[in-house]
Amino acid sequence: MTTSTKSQSKKITKDILVNVENLKMYFPVTSGVILQKTVGQVKAVDNVSFFIRKGETLGLVGESGCGKTTTGRAILQLYEPTEGKVQFDGTELTELNASDMRSMRKEVQIIFQDPYGSLNPRMTAGDIIGEPLKVHKLINSRQEYRDKVAELLSIVGLSPYMADRYPHEFSGGQRQRIGIARALAVNPSFIVCDEPVSALDVSIQAQVVNLLEDLQEKFGLTYLFIAHDLSVVKHISDRIAVMYLGHIVEIAPANELYSNPIHAYTRALLSAIPIPDPTIEKTRERIILEGDVPSPLNPPAGCVFKPRCTKKDKCKCAETTPILTEVEPEHWVANCVCCMAK
Repeated sequence: MTTSTKSQSKKITKDILVNVENLKMYFPVTSGVILQKTVGQVKAVDNVSFFIRKGETLGLVGESGCGKTTTGRAILQLYEPTEGKVQFDGTELTELNASDMRSMRKEVQIIFQDPYGSLNPRMTAGDIIGEPLKVHKLINSRQEYRDKVAELLSIVGLSPYMADRYPHEFSGGQRQRIGIARALAVNPSFIVCDEPVSALDVSIQAQVVNLLEDLQEKFGLTYLFIAHDLSVVKHISDRIAVMYLGHIVEIAPANELYSNPIHAYTRALLSAIPIPDPTIEKTRERIILEGDVPSPLNPPAGCVFKPRCTKKDKCKCAETTPILTEVEPEHWVANCVCCMAK
């Protein structure tokens, strides 16, 4: 167990539902056609640790390609993690065999980003929503099946008569509601929301976010809400984790993170959020990061943010990767002195 995990473990209590420790997800890079050999590794997720309490929403934000989606899928064991532990309600998911993990999927579900690609175009909405009921043998009769599908459609704001329609007959927002209903079918405790509103019109995004909040209150759900839209994340999240190049660089309660960002990358992200007041927008500080995000195939040694840091010439974290340290109650920062300097 690393120092960061030991420190965070002090905060873990009985109300923790998901506990991720030192999670790594490396993808091999191979060369050759017949005799393939591994020539490198894409370090999509590199030593990530955090926890999620029962009934709360943890927002996971960062630039595209930083490892957010990979983290969510590794937690659900859709990817087999390279290293690390994922505990769900006290059960170590990485140690379960295929049969036990199949049973556990009644408790952990996912809402996919793309409402167009995540639904089978050859199945009706009713069959898509009802399939988990059949897979996990949660219904005993055809009538019970139809009643449950109708109930799930109503719960997500769709009419039961839409059960016989195919995905191409729905709008993007309606398709995402079908995806939400499918996730709810098995009555899960934990749902990974993988950028569930990023492919939707702005006017529809608020409706879907409000629906997720209502469902959380009604069913006591716990969310990992992955997104890159910081305004949406602030609205729905209790706490927010900021991710950069496969690493968590800051975790804090939502209001605390927005009012008191400490890591340089977090401050740069928040400075990019447009403000509808032109006076404030004109006078506020805008932080422009230099260069591009390094490749996860060859990440920099030490502090991964160093190549884009404004204080990189004076940075002393060239060899040692900063660890998450609690600098204020519930506020954790990867404690590179240079990145934390305001």
